[in-house]
Amino acid sequence: MKFPQPHTLKDIAQLIDCTFVGNDDFSVLGMNEIHVVEPGDIVFVDHPKYYDKALDSAATIILINKEVTCPQGKALLISDDPFRDFNKLTNHFKPFQSSNSQISSSATIGKNSIIQPNSFIGHNVVIGDNCVIHSNVSIYDDAVIGNHVTIHAGSVLGGNAFYYKNRPEGFDRLKSSGRVVLEDHVDIGAGCTIDRGVTADTRIKEGTKIDNLVQIGHDTVIGKKCLIASQVGIAGCVIIEDEVTIWGQVGITSGITIGKKAVISAKAGVSKSLEGGKSYFGIPADDFRSKYKEIASIRKIPEILDKLKKQDKK
Repeated sequence: MKFPQPHTLKDIAQLIDCTFVGNDDFSVLGMNEIHVVEPGDIVFVDHPKYYDKALDSAATIILINKEVTCPQGKALLISDDPFRDFNKLTNHFKPFQSSNSQISSSATIGKNSIIQPNSFIGHNVVIGDNCVIHSNVSIYDDAVIGNHVTIHAGSVLGGNAFYYKNRPEGFDRLKSSGRVVLEDHVDIGAGCTIDRGVTADTRIKEGTKIDNLVQIGHDTVIGKKCLIASQVGIAGCVIIEDEVTIWGQVGITSGITIGKKAVISAKAGVSKSLEGGKSYFGIPADDFRSKYKEIASIRKIPEILDKLKKQDKK
């Protein structure tokens, strides 16, 4: 998320009431999660295990819970609770705005686009030309919908990221300020849920078709001309490259990449990145040939045991 205008390090430190290391007028341009940070961004870190990753990232301002050696050209915001203060900044720069209308006055709807009854279109939503939004669809604030997009009944675009910190008093949610972006000629089935990015975009690229009852997590990017069948669950921060086919009830863990033109068969469980141009199935998902060899070997186990028993009797 980029701020409406640049701020100084001192400004940000005052907003969250923390100390800082760096020049008062050090420029702060926005805030982002570590996988999407750019120079000028704030990134937060609250565990020593991830200090180096944050300090070495593209972010130039690190919101951290301990004063450490500050890399050259960067600045620190020292907080007793970086998670809490990252949320404070989200609330300040992107506060929740209630709506009293079915279609926000700040929404933009293109030529020949149809919005069926009982659908909700939030603040600053952009819908392109020749789209059809069926009944009971909810499109939360800031979503961007391209041209020739169809979204079927009951789908929700822009729900919060499933991202929590476990505290003694209960789970604390990291607030979401990102967007959902659907490019041209995307189809979304009925009852789908597509979460917004925490600070950036969850994006579905041109020509991709998604069946009913599919869940797509925060900050996931799905490539062009993908096919995703019903009841697939995709976690956050996944990259799915172009022309991937994912069949029903596949589950995909967070932070991995599925290569171009991969095919994942029904009910597979994907726990690691998969190379493109191959077919996969099983739990955990693996290449078809490897999986078939594994199954063939397992089927031979009773035969092997019988032979061993006969040898023992001799």
